[in-house]
Formats: sequence, C-alpha cells, structure tokens
Amino acid sequence: MGSLILTPSISPISIAIPNYRSPKLLGLGRTSYHVSIKRTRLPCTNTSPWEKPSPVTYVPNDDNEGNFLKGTASIFDTLSSDKTDEASLTKIKQVTDTSNEPRPSQLQYFKWPMWVLGPALLLATGMAPTLWLPTSSIFLGPNIASLLSLTGLDCIFNIGASLFLLMADSSARPKNPTEPISSKAPFSYQFWNMVATVTGFIIPLAVLFGSQKGFLQPHLPPISFAVLFGPYLLLLSIQMLTEMLIWHWESPVWLVTPVIYEAYRVLQLMRGLKLGAEVTAPVWMVHTLRGLVCWWVLILGVQLMRVAWYAGFTARARQIQPPAPAGTI
Repeated sequence: MGSLILTPSISPISIAIPNYRSPKLLGLGRTSYHVSIKRTRLPCTNTSPWEKPSPVTYVPNDDNEGNFLKGTASIFDTLSSDKTDEASLTKIKQVTDTSNEPRPSQLQYFKWPMWVLGPALLLATGMAPTLWLPTSSIFLGPNIASLLSLTGLDCIFNIGASLFLLMADSSARPKNPTEPISSKAPFSYQFWNMVATVTGFIIPLAVLFGSQKGFLQPHLPPISFAVLFGPYLLLLSIQMLTEMLIWHWESPVWLVTPVIYEAYRVLQLMRGLKLGAEVTAPVWMVHTLRGLVCWWVLILGVQLMRVAWYAGFTARARQIQPPAPAGTI
C-alpha cells in the first residue's frame, strides 16, 4: 500500500495593530486623532479557500514504475475517460443480455408445429361438429334447447378460431423478438369491412321487423327466428369485436381474420337452410337464407382478392427496397 504525505504550507497573515497618538490642538479649535497601523506578519499552516492548495505527494510502496492511478493532464479528460468506461460497461452488459436470449433458430423450431396445430384446431372445432354430428343430436325442434345447442357449437368454433389467430400472430412475428412490428390495416379496408358486416346485421333484422309488422306472410314465430339466426348474429358480433381488437393492437393477422369467420359463416347459413325444413320456415325465410349465403360468398371472394393484392404489393415493396450494405448483419 502507498503512504500519503501532506506537506503543510505556511502563509503569512497580517494583523493590524492600531497606535494612538496624543491629540493636538489645531488652530480651528478641533481635536484631531492620528492613528498609525503597524502590520505584523505571523506564520499560519491553514490555507484559505481561495489560495492554491499544496500538492499531494503519493508514494506507492509496491509500484516501482509509477503506473498506478496514472492521471491525465486535465480533469475533463478524466471525466471523458470515466464516461467511456461506463459506456463500455453498458455495452458489455447489453451483449451479455443478448447472448442470454434464445437464438432466432431456436424460436423458429417452436413455431413450426403451429403450422399444423393451428389448422387442426380449426378443423376440430369448426368443421368436425357440423359435418359429422347428426342433426337429431343438436336440434330437437324450435325450442330453447336447440338454440343453446347450436350456440354451443358456434362458441366451440370461436374458441378454436381465437387459438388459431394467436398462433398465426406468433408465427408472423419476426425471428428476432427485440425487433418491433406494427401491421396497421388501411382505413379503407376497415371501412368496407365494417360496411359488409353491418349489412349482414341489417338483412336479418329487417326481415324480422317485416315479419312482426305483417309485411311478410306467413308469420314466423320468434323462437324459430332465434334458432335460424340467433347463432349467426352472435358470431357476427364476436367477429366485429375481434377485428376491432386486432386493428387496435396492429396485429399482422388482420388480413386473415375475416376469411376464417366468413368461411364458417357460409357453413353456418347452409346449416340454417337444412334446419329451415325442420321448423317449416316460410318461403321468404328460405330465400333470405339463400341471399345471405350468396352475400357472404361474395364478401369472402373479395377478401381473398385482397389477400392476393397484398401479396403482390409486398413483393413489389421488396423489389423497390434498396439492398442492405455488405457490412450489416
């Protein structure tokens, strides 16, 4: 260890001692005092704050070359060197944290099973119950039990669709989890999508209003209307809520969400056509169901055309984008 030797400095301090003389009378009758100050210099070892402090001598015992705590010519150089050391420590910590994260190739291995698991969930929750379950097991007539059975089937599909969208969102994310991603749907897409959805709401409600007012004959009982259109309207409301949440979160699955729900809606309306014969629905109700099937097939085709356009737009954007420099990773 080194020993610290402080060399005290002695600074003189002047003390003023007044010397009074005897008064003398002047001609004007006034008394005048003559004071002379004698300055005496005394040595003192304490330095004042404004005086330059004495140099500090550091004598290391185990450092013969004098490299220990080697200073710089200016205090600003020392501060800049301290900042450089802090920046280097921060950079080392970031590199250490990045090295502890899982590699993109490791994350990609976990995403590959989702390409099969997601569609398998859609098949098990949406198509299998509708295609393989007999009608007699889910429909017992125009009553509340049949309405709850059909609603339960659509809720099971909605669970599968939600899980599929979560897996699709995870697969669409970049390989590097630290890269931000923002996929915002265009306003025109949101507007026309809402127009199509609201139109799908208005048609059944207008038919119900006309049946209750007597404009459409014969009259359709409310429970029969609920069995045919209740699950349809419920799933349509869930689709609107799901799309608005996806647009708000700017998820990259905004383009495939309506395709999933609209494809199932066509199957749902075809099931309603089959059930129309069971509830002895009037002809105008059957025509309404057929019109809705045609409407949603048209909307589904527009959605698929939009997917094709978006794929071409992405390909053109990649061609226009300048290549990255050779030194970048």
